[in-house]
Amino acid sequence: MANTPSSSSPFIREIIAERVSRRSLLKGSLASGALIAGGSFVGSLFAGETHAAAAQSTLGFPELKRVYDKTHAAAEGYETTIVARWGDPLAAGLAEFDGNKVAAEEQEKRFGYNCDYIAFMPLPKGTVNSDHGLLCVNNEYISPNVMFPGMTEGDAGKTMTREQVDLGMAAMGHSIVEVQLKDGKWETVADSPLNRRITANTEMTVSGPVAGHALMKTSADATGTKVLGTSYNCSGGFTPWGTVLTCEEGVSDIFGGDPKRAPIADLLDRYGFDGSDIYGRGRFHDRFNLDKEPNEANRFDWVVEIDPYDPQSRPVKRTALGRMSHEASTVVLNKDGRVVVYMGDDDYFEYMYRFVSAKAYDKANPASGADLLDDGVLSVARFDADGSMTWLPLVHGQGKLTVENGFADQAEVLLKTRFAADALGATPMDRPEDIETNPVTGRVYAVMTKNKKRDQSKVNPANTRPENLWGHIVELIPPGGRGADADHTAENYAWDLFVLCGNPKDAKVGATFHPATSDNGWFVCPDNITFDPTGRLWVATDGANDFDLPDGVYGVDTEGAARGLPKLLFTCPHGAEATGPCFTPDGTTLFLSVQHPAEDAATLDKVQTLWPDFKDGQLPRPSVVAIRRMDGQPVGA
Repeated sequence: MANTPSSSSPFIREIIAERVSRRSLLKGSLASGALIAGGSFVGSLFAGETHAAAAQSTLGFPELKRVYDKTHAAAEGYETTIVARWGDPLAAGLAEFDGNKVAAEEQEKRFGYNCDYIAFMPLPKGTVNSDHGLLCVNNEYISPNVMFPGMTEGDAGKTMTREQVDLGMAAMGHSIVEVQLKDGKWETVADSPLNRRITANTEMTVSGPVAGHALMKTSADATGTKVLGTSYNCSGGFTPWGTVLTCEEGVSDIFGGDPKRAPIADLLDRYGFDGSDIYGRGRFHDRFNLDKEPNEANRFDWVVEIDPYDPQSRPVKRTALGRMSHEASTVVLNKDGRVVVYMGDDDYFEYMYRFVSAKAYDKANPASGADLLDDGVLSVARFDADGSMTWLPLVHGQGKLTVENGFADQAEVLLKTRFAADALGATPMDRPEDIETNPVTGRVYAVMTKNKKRDQSKVNPANTRPENLWGHIVELIPPGGRGADADHTAENYAWDLFVLCGNPKDAKVGATFHPATSDNGWFVCPDNITFDPTGRLWVATDGANDFDLPDGVYGVDTEGAARGLPKLLFTCPHGAEATGPCFTPDGTTLFLSVQHPAEDAATLDKVQTLWPDFKDGQLPRPSVVAIRRMDGQPVGA
């Protein structure tokens, strides 16, 4: 690849050399004493020079050989169960699903499309039960080219009928379904009163500093405090008080009209609105037409809080968490009781964010979490070449966030989060995706999925490769100590590059996996991540198909001699990506979303798989899969 450096590229070595030379200063100023794992620069760009060559992975399964065909595959000793498919009934009295006949009204009562983030919320509430709970699953978007006969992806916005448009709106959003483990197999409770769909038609409340702002008001809502619906729900998180956070990840292409003619044209442009209306909503619903309702766009791209245990509760858009293409909203209860939320803005050259609540959460009183996410400080990350990272507060009146610079008040700072982050000089990243915290070490891992648009002039310390087609994972090291002692509210962290992804045998790629990584173990385009109870990292990928490889799930040690050594556990069927990995509290089940199977087909008649049911005349169906060891022991043990 032209202009793509190897791990020994001079400009990268200059960056790292500067970091290494200043580490002694950081040890004192950050007081963590843990900048260099195991006393060496393990996992950095010089990983191949410092790793133990004969490392033994703690992952006990025999690694899966890459399989890319019409079905999925799991490592020997593991079994899989399809738990919930697109269209599965969530209410009593519904007929067996037929994707060729489903109507919009009925879809509101069926499991949604293109499943993504998963939260397992134990039943009863407040327990750590691992065999009975609620699966709370995002339904990010639809794939018209493999839903509707004869339709291509490019012409969907112009040719979808009103019924198809409304079906698409009903199929996106979020699904809540009760599940239980019986005889080693997970199954849904189809008529559970807790089952629920949250869609583009669900009424929601707007809370926090932006609620009631003039730019949130529309002809349908003169108060600016009530919104109809959510869309593009990608990653998410869950809270200590038993709610789920679902992230709206960039709704710019589901609006029609001409954004350049809107009174807020600059704001629409910064958030990517181009009037493309890829699902045709603007042709039938005025609120998705920027010529008629430009402010409707401002009512999306937030984090939405849902109480899955109360089917009558109204979801809440928490504006204090900022407005962006939200990817992840991982919640950490800090040692001082305050709540921290880590977030990424999944677009080219966008930023990483952190929210710290103003008040502490009282574990003895779960109700104390009710509005905790409405008051606090949102910050954006700046990475420096010396291995330090600074959280820059997005607070009105501080620095450049003033009236003179276009921010009238705190509400506008949050409504224009990207503009505010630009003004403070945050570090542009390679599409920040999931951000998760290791429950054992307290370190934070942030996924950069890829960035084909970065050229060498835009390389920075945390994003070291131009035309980054492979992605990488950044490791953040809060001060204060290990595990629960880590201070996630501190202004300054240390950081490192955990792995640079890609084929280690291709020198021009510059991948930095552990030297013992097998031909099946290396991966590209990390997307969603999670941790098992022992602190091992699990990576789900999105984009391996571009390299004629299956997307899948990989386990990776983060400590010890095998740090940075991945092993392949699961592969997806043709055209699908792996998303939303989620463990039960005891680690014996790994839930996973298999999203958009066969989506790479131009039209439905050209699909290469009818996964997971393989029924002639029916459609591919995005589904949630449960992965378990056949002997019932924890996954990866």
